[in-house]
Amino acid sequence: MAWSTQIDGYCERVDFTFWAEPVNALTNAAFLIAALYVWPQAKATPMGRALAAILFVIGLGSFAFHTFATQWASMMDVVPIVVFILTYIFVANRDYFGLPAGKAVLATVLFFPFAAVTAPLFAQLGMGSSAAYAPVPLLIFIYAYLLKVRAPVTARGMAAGAVILCGSIALRMADAPLCDGFPLGTHFAWHIVNALMLGHMIRVYSVHMLEAGRTTR
Repeated sequence: MAWSTQIDGYCERVDFTFWAEPVNALTNAAFLIAALYVWPQAKATPMGRALAAILFVIGLGSFAFHTFATQWASMMDVVPIVVFILTYIFVANRDYFGLPAGKAVLATVLFFPFAAVTAPLFAQLGMGSSAAYAPVPLLIFIYAYLLKVRAPVTARGMAAGAVILCGSIALRMADAPLCDGFPLGTHFAWHIVNALMLGHMIRVYSVHMLEAGRTTR
């Protein structure tokens, strides 16, 4: 597929002009706002700063996708999300579970076979393209369960984040089915709730690190 190939994947889009998805495009400001909101606390740790910066880039990439709607813009949308997921898994492995950096990296790489196995199972449940995101809340729930004794506050924060993410995925899934009766669609709500969830997850990490007194990692 050529990088300039245009993509029509959401209810709000009716043509390929720049502002064909105005609400989907503008609600990406939620990611920018969330990143700026968590920055004061996130800056206490280097990886907290990194996560907040990636969150800001997610907003820019998603804005590009919902305006240009091309294959290259899709990559700008997807890549920062993947980077955020992998970065958070790494810091969770290292800082929540206390793994050495090398082992934390190896454990992070295991996300790929985990997603490769679980995403098709979610697809069989009729989740469509949203099945690609479904392994993430499942993994967060698993981490929350494993942390319930070691770090109960962090575990509760992780579980809350997983619940919020399940809600945002449901909003993403509802976009096409509700399109006939609600032409605006619901993808814009996925942006808003997902921004809330990602900001929440950064705050969970920052609080964990501050309480552990590890602000230099």
